[in-house]
Amino acid sequence: MRNSILILTVLLSSAALCLAACPPADLTGDCFVDYEDFALMAAQWLTTDPCIPDDMVYIPDGTFEMGDSFNEGGSDDRPVHTVTLDSFFMGQYEVTNGQYCDYLNSALSQGLIAVTSGVVYQAGSGTSYPYCDTHSSNGYSQIDYNDVTETFSVRTKSERDMSNDPIVQVSWYRAVAYCNWRSQEEGYEQCYDLSSWDCDFGKHGYRLATEAEWEYAARGGLSGRRFPWGDTITHSQANYYSSSMWSFDTSPTRGFHPIWNDGVGPYTSPVGSFASSGYGLYDMAGNVWERCNDWYSSSYYSSSPMNNPTGPTTGSSHVIRGGCWGLDAWDSRVAERLKFDGRNREIGFRIVLDF
Repeated sequence: MRNSILILTVLLSSAALCLAACPPADLTGDCFVDYEDFALMAAQWLTTDPCIPDDMVYIPDGTFEMGDSFNEGGSDDRPVHTVTLDSFFMGQYEVTNGQYCDYLNSALSQGLIAVTSGVVYQAGSGTSYPYCDTHSSNGYSQIDYNDVTETFSVRTKSERDMSNDPIVQVSWYRAVAYCNWRSQEEGYEQCYDLSSWDCDFGKHGYRLATEAEWEYAARGGLSGRRFPWGDTITHSQANYYSSSMWSFDTSPTRGFHPIWNDGVGPYTSPVGSFASSGYGLYDMAGNVWERCNDWYSSSYYSSSPMNNPTGPTTGSSHVIRGGCWGLDAWDSRVAERLKFDGRNREIGFRIVLDF
């Protein structure tokens, strides 16, 4: 398919000058009509379903240097190594409370989930696969469950509707179950086996990003920078905990973000509250950690394949990336990587779509 896209792009390239002043041909939103626009056009023509949702952003194929080029992080952030990726679509925003609430209500009506003591589980699994907390089981969750009407709803916190804030208190299992549900709703293939929890990368549907895809997208075309936009960070750029401990944290305000610190956790911000990255993605630094599909390994960078790496075959926990509202600038660096599969007030997720 990649060869077909390349051939079609070459054939169309002679029209680039004529289309350069035509806004409808600018599919990537960068104010230019170029190779990436034609590649996107070709990808949409060749896929069986060209109706890509508006909240999914095209990430072009390419090669980048993955890892900590500043040599300031942990040993698991190195060595810096070359990675080449095929193109994909990525969620413009982190998945929100409102979006996940829609999933919960749909999944409950289909008998896919069950609620026990305020915790949502995979139906039939007992308490083996916890998906998420509701507010009654953990106060940081912004999802309510009414056991009389058997419905989920999004809460209001400090007189603010939390529907557009990223979901938290969500496990890795819950994130991939959401991917399968959304694939089903939109007519795509389901990528995950919810018995083995394996991802079939040959299927065309929603899934979590690989760790390499996440970092490539977060960098937004910039090479060797500390953050998606450059080498310093302030509260005008991201929702994180500012500290004078780090020289690259130049924010004039310190501590939790002054706008979103209302005294009632979590101090998340509505998705899209800050400027986007080079690829048009929001909150790739701060707000909530984002789950990746890869198992975590501290030594994986030394043996990672160069082309479309999908991570180790086994592990104890999966990778999280991007930092969060409750941790400092160090954790918001593009190269920083941690692991955690459980439910947490600072962890959410973002999805990708293979076409």
